Amino acid sequence: MINVVLYEPEIPANTGNIMRTCVATGTHLHLIKPLGFSLEDKYVKRCGVNYIDKCVYIIYENIDEFFEKNEGTFYFLTRYGQKPHTSFDYSNKDENIYFIFGKESTGIPLDILKPHFDKCMRIPMTSDVRALNVSNSVAIMVYEALRQQDFRDLLKYEPHKDRDIIIKNGD
Repeated sequence: MINVVLYEPEIPANTGNIMRTCVATGTHLHLIKPLGFSLEDKYVKRCGVNYIDKCVYIIYENIDEFFEKNEGTFYFLTRYGQKPHTSFDYSNKDENIYFIFGKESTGIPLDILKPHFDKCMRIPMTSDVRALNVSNSVAIMVYEALRQQDFRDLLKYEPHKDRDIIIKNGD
């Protein structure tokens, strides 16, 4: 199972976008308090469109509670990472994989990262940008893991009622 973990998210629109990505990919979302907004926030709902009610998510009081209740491989997305995100193997469909993202303003605290430095990574980018938007980073990571898993049971075409007509007459 692929899991996305947001450590103290601050911006409701980012979380709404991430919730939509999680629904689209069958990914579970873990939110670690404090949240910088209410999940009832209109920005969360607008960005999540009509999908938020389909999102599987759990809220934790703090990072310790999250670690106590979850087992698997924890990967940390951070500007301090020394390895690119593509250097890890996410292909085991039976493994619980957790991609942990820090809050938008400051990232993940160093005291949390230090014991896991071998699982810290960075999405490569120019020196002109410190970090990508967290919702973009989540999408990059989730789809890299899904690519390595051959996209599991995700649809690879639109199941539209006219699909066969379009393909048949698609010259």
